[in-house]
Amino acid sequence: MRHRKKFNHLGRKTAHRKAMLANMASSLILHKRISTTTAKAKALKMYVEPLITKSKLDSTHSRRIVFSYLKQKEAVTELFREISPKIATRNGGYTRILKTGNRLGDNAEMCLIELVDFNETYISEKKAEVKKSTRRRRSSKPTTKADETVAVEAKSEKSTEAKEATDDTSKKEDE
Repeated sequence: MRHRKKFNHLGRKTAHRKAMLANMASSLILHKRISTTTAKAKALKMYVEPLITKSKLDSTHSRRIVFSYLKQKEAVTELFREISPKIATRNGGYTRILKTGNRLGDNAEMCLIELVDFNETYISEKKAEVKKSTRRRRSSKPTTKADETVAVEAKSEKSTEAKEATDDTSKKEDE
C-alpha cells in the first residue's frame, strides 16, 4: 500500500532531490537564513526539523544519523555545538518561513526560511519592550483648590523654617 506517501517531488529524481535538500539544509544550518522558493522551503522544513530534534541528544549515534542526511562535517558540528543548546527547551517549530514576493524572471513565489532562535531583529525587539519606565513625583490626580491651599501652606511653613535655620546659623557665625 502507498498510503500517506505523498510529498512534493520538486520536479526532480530521487537522488537529485535528496542532494538538493541536503545542501539546502547544510546552508540553512551554517548561515541561519536562506532565500528560496516557497515549495522548496516547505520541503526543506520537513527535511531539517527532524534533524534538529535529533541534535538535542548529543551522542555518537545521533551524530552519525544527522551526518548521513547532511553529508557535511562543518554543518553537523555547527548543529550540535551552537544550534542544539539554543533550541533545547523548544518542542518543535525550529524554522520560520517568511514570504518575500515573486521572482522577476519566472514569477515563482519566493521566501526566506530561517531558524527561529537566531533572528536578531525579533530577539532585540523583545529586549526593548522590557525597558523600565521612570517614576515621576507628580500625582496623576487632578488637584482641587483645597489641595492647592494645603500645598501652599506647607510650602510657606517649609520656607519659614528654612529662614529660621539660616538666621540661627548666621547668628552663630557672628558670635
